[in-house]
Amino acid sequence: MAEALYEAGVRGIEIPLNSPDPLESLRILTAAFGKEMACGAGTVLNIQAVQAAAEAGATIIVAPNTRGDVIRKAVSLGLDPIPGVATATEAFDAIDAGARHLKLFPASTYGPSHLRQLSAVLPPGVCVWAVGGVGPDDLAAWWAAGARAFGVGGELYRPGQTAEETREKAARLAAAARGLLVQRD
Repeated sequence: MAEALYEAGVRGIEIPLNSPDPLESLRILTAAFGKEMACGAGTVLNIQAVQAAAEAGATIIVAPNTRGDVIRKAVSLGLDPIPGVATATEAFDAIDAGARHLKLFPASTYGPSHLRQLSAVLPPGVCVWAVGGVGPDDLAAWWAAGARAFGVGGELYRPGQTAEETREKAARLAAAARGLLVQRD
């Protein structure tokens, strides 16, 4: 599946720690694609998980929530934390702990107008990711609202789907993302 994603233009993959054998999957992923893609761990909930993910080769640490200790541990290990936020309080707590990437999660329940308002108070240099219920047809609205990265899971992969199905979905997503970059120029 990683090969299909890479061939389609995806340049970052997270292995959720609540999936089967996540650390072994992360080791395999980083060995195969660590030089070509950002490889990370998702659903990282505590500092022990940060350490284990680092030892497995992760470069990004993605969480569904904002925990200062998780963010600080990731930063101390030279990893890029991407904590989940929804409110300005959570966003600033994450920034104060060292995060420079924030995951608006679940993005679909908040919507682009929420991000537009939240982005108005965030400091320059903070990158907001729209994650959760975001697909190719939504990227332009999220981009206009201030998202500069996207986390797309279920819209790309469902258990049991073939690598070719994953490649097709990822190619559509990558094309939509490239379209945003063209608009920006």
